[in-house]
Amino acid sequence: MSLSSKTKHSIAELLIITIRRKLESYKPETVHMPFHHRVLGKDRYAMFSFIHSMNTTFGMSLFEQLAVILSQGAGHEAQRNYKLLGQIDDTTERFIRELNYELRGAKLLADKEREIQEIRKLIKQGERQRDPDSTVDLFVKIGNQENYFDITTAKPNIKEFGALKLKLLRWTALRLSQDNDANVFTRLAIPYNPYHPEPYERWTLQGLYDLESEILVGEEFWNFVASGNVYEEVLDVFEQTGLELRDEIDRKFAELARTG
Repeated sequence: MSLSSKTKHSIAELLIITIRRKLESYKPETVHMPFHHRVLGKDRYAMFSFIHSMNTTFGMSLFEQLAVILSQGAGHEAQRNYKLLGQIDDTTERFIRELNYELRGAKLLADKEREIQEIRKLIKQGERQRDPDSTVDLFVKIGNQENYFDITTAKPNIKEFGALKLKLLRWTALRLSQDNDANVFTRLAIPYNPYHPEPYERWTLQGLYDLESEILVGEEFWNFVASGNVYEEVLDVFEQTGLELRDEIDRKFAELARTG
């Protein structure tokens, strides 16, 4: 399945709006960085700061919005910043935290289906209420499977991976506290593989995550939410949009070079 022209247009429009907003609103940092400025020059450091700010913009919102566009373009229900309401009873909460501890200590090997079923058996019906972990970056319903994604940075450290695993377990419990029969699957998404063309170094997470299905990296994530091999087409839209905005971006760089 390839991208429709409507979906391509929506992606390009998202990019244009996001980049132009950044070009208009960005102001160079005024912080004094004497060592960086002496080595790199203020002009180069100003351009570096702008690119870093763009990276933050991509990570904070653009990837989530892109995933929603792709999912909805494939006919799926999709929403970002989804509020997952529920209530985890004390017994299930203790089980989840002990399970996470054992997984982190390599006392158990991750098995996603087993973990879901164990939580399903334990969880009690709860109130529909907010929880500290209620906000889900991305919700995508494909058929009857409810997918709850945390979209994280390309290189979380092992401590962060441990905290994210706990969150995924708690999301499962929150949803099952409302509907014990729900076909729920919680996942970690990493938008791109920083080690390309080498595989993502997921071996470091062996045991903590079920690597067959619980972590989706780069191409496999985008293809999953779009239910098709669309990754290269998405990159092509990014490239074409970048060419369209090249003059505007170059003018911003020239401005930063003058004022840096």
